[in-house]
Amino acid sequence: MSFKHKFRQIKKLPDWIYKPVVWFLLLWRATLRKTYIDESGEMANPQPPAIGVCWHNRLLFFPLLFPENLRKMTCAVISASRDGQYIADLAGQMGVRNIRGSSKKKGYSALHGVLEAIEAKDFVCFTPDGPRGPRYRMSQGPVYAAGKLGVPIIPLAINYTSYWELKSWDRFQIPKPFSNVTIHLGKKIFIPPELSPEELEQYRALVEQRLNEVSLVQPEL
Repeated sequence: MSFKHKFRQIKKLPDWIYKPVVWFLLLWRATLRKTYIDESGEMANPQPPAIGVCWHNRLLFFPLLFPENLRKMTCAVISASRDGQYIADLAGQMGVRNIRGSSKKKGYSALHGVLEAIEAKDFVCFTPDGPRGPRYRMSQGPVYAAGKLGVPIIPLAINYTSYWELKSWDRFQIPKPFSNVTIHLGKKIFIPPELSPEELEQYRALVEQRLNEVSLVQPEL
């Protein structure tokens, strides 16, 4: 059995493995020139609960680019897969709690966790094109949850002026040291309750459009 195959059999790594990764990311973050655009008002005056959505390929520095007080009141919905476990453990080291599950796996567990987080007046963040795409395609889950729970959606974007792009399904972005990064919180979107399937699709498309706008990307056909 190859080392790669043995590694893939490990479902959870020891927590200490992530500490040097976080230290490295903190050093890397220090080289980035950061600009904040906060149309939501949440940076200056946090008013949870709310649901945040951010595309999957912008996640690398996502937690560390927000102040610690916001991270402590944030939960991230992360896939119940093995890879999701690695991401959840790394996010935990950055001060972000996690809710495990997706629409395809452990969906009820995720919905229950989202409900608990909203009742506790936390922010809940989704990557609505994850865990496997298609890239820049909004799922209905966050829109449905926002309508049912009566909380707004905030489009979140991390935009780099210079970055490497991996050959993964989402073209994952890794900023180059000393590049400029813009953290953009878009205007809140309020979703009415009790939407028909057609109305839900309309709001899904609206949130997708707004998220693409703040992410500076063109919709993919």
